[in-house]
Amino acid sequence: MIATLSRRLFLMSGVALWWAGGASAAEPLKLGVIASYSGAYADYGKQFDGGMAVYLAETGGTLAGRPVTFVRKDTAGAAPDLAARFAKELIVRDKVDIIVGLDFSPNALAVAPVLTEAKVAGVVMNAASSVIPSRSPYIVRTSFTVGQVSAPMAEWALKQGIKQVTTLVADYGSGHDAERAFQTVFKAGGGTILNPVRVPLSNPDFSAYVQRLKDDKPEAAFIFFPSGDLPTAFLRSFRERGLAAAGVKLLATGEATDDAFLQNQGDDAAGALTTHHYSFVHDSPRNAAFTAAFRKIVGEGMRPSYMSVAAYDGLALIATALGKTGGKSDGPALVEAMKGTTLDSPRGPILIDPTTRDIVQTVYIRKAERVNGQMVNVEFDAIPAVKDPGIAP
Repeated sequence: MIATLSRRLFLMSGVALWWAGGASAAEPLKLGVIASYSGAYADYGKQFDGGMAVYLAETGGTLAGRPVTFVRKDTAGAAPDLAARFAKELIVRDKVDIIVGLDFSPNALAVAPVLTEAKVAGVVMNAASSVIPSRSPYIVRTSFTVGQVSAPMAEWALKQGIKQVTTLVADYGSGHDAERAFQTVFKAGGGTILNPVRVPLSNPDFSAYVQRLKDDKPEAAFIFFPSGDLPTAFLRSFRERGLAAAGVKLLATGEATDDAFLQNQGDDAAGALTTHHYSFVHDSPRNAAFTAAFRKIVGEGMRPSYMSVAAYDGLALIATALGKTGGKSDGPALVEAMKGTTLDSPRGPILIDPTTRDIVQTVYIRKAERVNGQMVNVEFDAIPAVKDPGIAP
């Protein structure tokens, strides 16, 4: 299945043109992709492949003139030991130039020392714990940080006059980041956190947590769970137990109403207020071109999500850096060239901070609602040039 999808995407994107057209004078660039391609998080890898395919379709299958080949490794979710082993194999045995992907923070953190030892560049396309780039000088991030999208939600809630919130987060690194960023900003602005909850990452049933939330009667609930089954289950339980009808507002980061899952969540997600850096209905000509190309390549049945945009921008960043290095892909030169890069992304303008190697971007305030029969995240406010808030544990 993995091989079939990947082969179809890249044949359609034009990567195969290099092979069909004979050998190029430029040396091929080999990218190692570490991501989830099976199990509950299989959509993550597909989104990465879709975003990269769109970028390569625009460039004839090359990055700065170098044809591209891929070696993919499937972690099937958060599996740090496996991710570290894959990184070593990709570098030592497969001799990749760059490692990309890295959907889960524990996986990215496990890969970091491998990149440092080998002096190979790594481009994080999703993993969102704040600390990740600090763990290796060869890591650059094109996605976002959980704190970067959680702190603005606290600021926005305070502006709406909300003073009492319960937080519910997944009990792992990114969940702790979201909890810390939201609570720090919210309490500093005079808000009160009521009975915060951490939920096991493997939790399949939210009924007891939502009932407790209903009994506490906060003005709003702020949640963070990784995209997929967990937020979908929470939203269903939130609606079934009548929290919205009882006047409890639902605040979240964008993972709760991920574009890739929102249509299936349906009216369970209606009214959810989220902060994030991308919606597939983001209103700009740049995004319209991106989404049209994505659907042409991947098919109408799959929406591009924030992961596909981060993958698209990841290849754009690599191509830009290769242009600066004259095509050299050794880690030190490539990472140095990435620092300070600005890109016109489908999500809006982005910058790679020259000091932290992390992304600076616009964070949007959105509401999940039905438009022309489809559930979408409608952006109605924006905060430009947001950095990771740097709120340490």
